Amino acid sequence: MRDIEAKEVTKTVSQLFQEACYKLPDDTLAALRQAQQVEESSVGREVLDRILENAELAVKEGIPLCQDTGTALVLLELGQEVHITGGDLYTAVNEGVRQAYDEGYLRKSMVGQPFSARVNTKDNTPAIIYTDIVPGDKLKIMALPKGGGAENMIRLAMLTPARGRQGIIDFVVNAVDEAGSNPCPPVIVGVGIGGTAERTMLLAKRALVRKVGEPNPDTEVAELEKELLQRINKLGIGPMGYGGRVTALAVHIETFPAHIASMPVAVNLQCHSARHKEAIL
Repeated sequence: MRDIEAKEVTKTVSQLFQEACYKLPDDTLAALRQAQQVEESSVGREVLDRILENAELAVKEGIPLCQDTGTALVLLELGQEVHITGGDLYTAVNEGVRQAYDEGYLRKSMVGQPFSARVNTKDNTPAIIYTDIVPGDKLKIMALPKGGGAENMIRLAMLTPARGRQGIIDFVVNAVDEAGSNPCPPVIVGVGIGGTAERTMLLAKRALVRKVGEPNPDTEVAELEKELLQRINKLGIGPMGYGGRVTALAVHIETFPAHIASMPVAVNLQCHSARHKEAIL
């Protein structure tokens, strides 16, 4: 059994969220630069120029990439040989979020009682936390500040198995088409297929943390990713919805076995400011 102090979790979570809000991952930057090279629309290229300039200035000036610093989503992979000492794990995570959004001057966007008073919690907590128990004695922490504009475009369908592969293609492409400029394209399209309604939604969200453009190791799934990307980039939505060839930087699919009567499919869109950071304790 290996001990990890709760205060180390708090410190790490705080650092991850601040870094994520100030600096795009290298894979996202590379994908944006590639998009700039292939975009045929002059307006689209100009938009991509400004997106890349914004990423450079955010690091240089120490300011957030976007004013919407998001819902604090935390994905944990907790080794079964890990013992958290000196406090509760989820309390430590929320304290890290609280510190990050205070010390990093990040916008606090969470409100309590969402259907009535909607009073701001003033520290961006509570975080949305998902935990997987895995072998080993490490704790992996993934921090995703998820913007509201992209999150609002999530879609879920409980397709019948008879709809098959084509049904999935039609649903995903239509979801991106209906979203239009709202999720701030070029987007990363996370797709979950299988499991149950809640499981496939989480699969779609987890797909967003994969290295941009890295194909699924299953060749059949990878082919579906490729076809979906081609179809989506023929929609003509383009960077920030001004028209163009590059509506999506990548399509990432995660799958899970499903009931014989079901084929759940979820789409989770991530804006061009694809912020996420991770660390292992």
